Amino acid sequence: MKRFGFISLIAVGLMISGLNAGEIQRREVHQQKRIAQGVKSGQLTPGETAKLEHKEAKLNREIRNDRQENGGKLTAKERRQINHQQNKLSRQIYRDKHNARQQ
Repeated sequence: MKRFGFISLIAVGLMISGLNAGEIQRREVHQQKRIAQGVKSGQLTPGETAKLEHKEAKLNREIRNDRQENGGKLTAKERRQINHQQNKLSRQIYRDKHNARQQ
């Protein structure tokens, strides 16, 4: 019985780690949609858009490099750092879309 519990614990851990990778991808897509919507509505200036896209590309390169270094996986520490960076980028998107600057 103890062995079954241990195996179940491992399976849950693997599912959670897989969900975290999916969450990173989902947030990337969502943030790109928010940037595109801001461009379409005129809420983002070309300069703001360029800066946001540059930050997004830098984060994507960092994720790709981290995965290459770890055999396609991200460590828990890397996932936390990426989450923090995505939160920061999300706040920047919000600020840029809601400031007084318009196209």
